Amino acid sequence: MKTLWRHGLGLFSAVTLLASCGQEKSSVTGWNYNDPKNGGFEVAPYDEQETGPGLVLIEGGTFTMGRTEQDITVDWNNIPRRVTVSSFYMDETEVANVHYLEYLYWTTRVFGADYPEVYKKALPDTLVWRDKLGYNEPLIELYLRHPAYQQYPVVGVNWLQATDFCAWRTDRVNEQIMVREGILRVNPNQINEDNFNTDAYLAGQYEGMVKSDLMDLNPSSGTNGTRKVRMEDGILLPRYRLPTEAEWEYAALSQIGNTVYERVTDRRQYPWNGHVMRNGDDKYKGQMLANYKRGRGDNMGTAGFLNDNADRPAPVHSFWPNDYGLYCMAGNVNEWVMDIYRPLSHEDKADFNPYRGNVFQTQVRDEEGTIIEKDSLGRVPMRDVTPEENVDRRNYTTADNKNFLDADEADYIRYDYGATSMINDKARVYKGGSWRDRAYWCSPGTRRFLDQEQRTDDIGFRCAMARVGSPVGLGAKPQTKIKR
Repeated sequence: MKTLWRHGLGLFSAVTLLASCGQEKSSVTGWNYNDPKNGGFEVAPYDEQETGPGLVLIEGGTFTMGRTEQDITVDWNNIPRRVTVSSFYMDETEVANVHYLEYLYWTTRVFGADYPEVYKKALPDTLVWRDKLGYNEPLIELYLRHPAYQQYPVVGVNWLQATDFCAWRTDRVNEQIMVREGILRVNPNQINEDNFNTDAYLAGQYEGMVKSDLMDLNPSSGTNGTRKVRMEDGILLPRYRLPTEAEWEYAALSQIGNTVYERVTDRRQYPWNGHVMRNGDDKYKGQMLANYKRGRGDNMGTAGFLNDNADRPAPVHSFWPNDYGLYCMAGNVNEWVMDIYRPLSHEDKADFNPYRGNVFQTQVRDEEGTIIEKDSLGRVPMRDVTPEENVDRRNYTTADNKNFLDADEADYIRYDYGATSMINDKARVYKGGSWRDRAYWCSPGTRRFLDQEQRTDDIGFRCAMARVGSPVGLGAKPQTKIKR
């Protein structure tokens, strides 16, 4: 995000001069923008979205989603289908132990005294390393917390915990931006509900340690000439979240690296060209391109020349990045995505930004339309939209659309969960293959599922973020400091 915004009272004369010179006018009314003399409608100068910490821009486009390898499992759950994915951002690497420890530290510092259950809820399950007929006990106490594993992917985290991490990361990044831009002061003593939450701030439910608010050009606002940051200012970033299945698969294939104009020159089976798991470059010939299990009893090769140099997960910056610059999109650890699993998702979902799992919500408001105060953790309460609110809508009628066009909503067919199927609305997709998987699962089109509350030693995650504005971007430019 590159934005140049008027900040504080010192630039009032500059704003007035700019408006009087006619440099910013509405093309439909002729009235000046950012002019308090005619009401003060504000338009923020804006170039493009700032690239958030750890993210890489994934230029969107069309691709064939689904099977890129033979269907060994005969599940027929990844039938090839052409879809389009909008541009978005994705983490360069999987979320590492050091990142998750930062989250745990913040959680216990802010909520530990009065709400210790928040910290306990966030804790990974380190017991996932145990094997009834194998010795992995050292990893229980060492893998998450020992500094030797700081840059290794966090595991033992379920889908719900990964989603909570994304929400926490959104608030911490936006808080840092507000501090960087001189709007808020650093507040290391936040506790309980007194912590920065993006939604609460935008709803006027968080004050914080204000350093200098923005100038309010509305002459009738009654705010003594200043106001809080709004979404229209372009200062705050969109939410961090898990990628959708389509986004993850598109980013993994990274066909931007073998496309000439609109022609894809090589069909990819993995996140690289070719159909083998070894590097064909003369300089690195024969070296493994991913961390996976080559065969029964072979997790890393022979001493003296370990084929992937990792018996379990490898550091998140291991091997060669794909053509988007993303590391370990095949092997290392599987990764959670947002989608709810259905065998026929590829037939049911939209062909533009396909995703199953929508539950439409809105902020809780009182009878006068005022947002209810934040909860004890500093968050704005949310609720599902009601059928009455959707009466005049054509694009959706109910809040919960997880089962839309699916057999589960038909009266004559239901998934017999726990008896003949493990599929229900808590079954979440994970992708990518892992250190304990064979090469087959490293193909981006393969898909598996697990209950959203379950955790394993081979599933981690990475975050994504929506791209606003141009799908191509003007380059990863830092935000210009707000002028005083």
